[in-house]
Amino acid sequence: MDLNLSIDEQQFQDELRSWLSTNVPREWEHAREQSLDVRFEFHRKWQRQLFEGGWAGISWPKEYGGRGASLMQQVIFWQEMARAGAPQMANVLGLGLIGPTIIAFGTEEQKKRYLRNILNADEIWCQGFSEPNAGSDLAGLQTDARLDGDHYVVNGQKVWTSYGWLADWCEVVVRTDPAAPKHKGLTVMLVDMKSPGVDVRPLRQMTGETEFNEVFFRDVRIPAANVVGKVNQGWDVAIGTLMHERGSFGAGLQIIYKRNMDRLTELAHSTQRNGAPAAKDPIIRQKLAQCYAEIEIMRLNQMRAFSRISSTGVPGPEGSIQKIFWSELNQRFQQVAQELLGPYGQLSSEADEAIDNGTWSYGYLRSRGNTIEAGTSEIQRNIIGHFVLGLPRSY
Repeated sequence: MDLNLSIDEQQFQDELRSWLSTNVPREWEHAREQSLDVRFEFHRKWQRQLFEGGWAGISWPKEYGGRGASLMQQVIFWQEMARAGAPQMANVLGLGLIGPTIIAFGTEEQKKRYLRNILNADEIWCQGFSEPNAGSDLAGLQTDARLDGDHYVVNGQKVWTSYGWLADWCEVVVRTDPAAPKHKGLTVMLVDMKSPGVDVRPLRQMTGETEFNEVFFRDVRIPAANVVGKVNQGWDVAIGTLMHERGSFGAGLQIIYKRNMDRLTELAHSTQRNGAPAAKDPIIRQKLAQCYAEIEIMRLNQMRAFSRISSTGVPGPEGSIQKIFWSELNQRFQQVAQELLGPYGQLSSEADEAIDNGTWSYGYLRSRGNTIEAGTSEIQRNIIGHFVLGLPRSY
């Protein structure tokens, strides 16, 4: 891959950098200290601003409201977002997972109905995949859908549903043929979260927030027109969504990781260790350098993932590699942060002495979920072993 920018790419970078310099909200640092609800509305406003500027969904085809960005333009976009310290967008799952799934498998009517509202954050999306007895084994799901006229009647339960508490729509995988083998007889549907019979219940995490949710479906009627792809062939659609999740999710995380790395480096100069700034401690310096190098590795591996998607249209095994790497990297990074900051790094936002309003305490606790969400590390290693290295399937 040639990493030197062409004239067009340089113009793209200059345009984006100029736009970000005048549009990144200065109140972002204050918003990070607010409640989950307040933070989300801040992110929604920011995404709408990006949409109006023509920067939301830059990798989407132009005919669906995106920018049709090339591989290098996508790389430039995320690098410049990180450089500017820009916030994330609100509709993370819609932009990175569900929108691309509708583009790949949806009908023209579905594309016209949903895609623009994903881009401008008018409709927020969640993903109804995992179930209490079918988390890592997605094909073992039991949520049932029976055809009744021109609707399906759905009953079942989903769990670990990010954004379920505020989502307008959900991409749900259901079982439409209980007699078929477990990887068969599955169908993907789009569900209005305000439909009668949809019950969202919060799951409180050890961070104190309810970012994840349980979702119950009791006789929920879903129009047959909301099926994505073919009935009983939903496994391919679901895998397409998961591959986008693993292949592109790391791009947005680059913004967070770089910002956290820059801030921890600052704190290393102001935090005292053994009568001197922590930045002078050779062990701390070594660990910070290791984190910096690994964040750069993450960025380069994300470029590999983008390259595969751009050349084939389908995410490859780089996504599973990246998923393992970013999730375990953040856990290592948060551990280093706690070692550097000491007891004050453990204080939550309620404590007057908390560093950065408890950001580091929250980050450490939240990172424990990284190796579970979007596919556990164990499942990702099985995928890499079997599909990349050709090892026997693990049962």
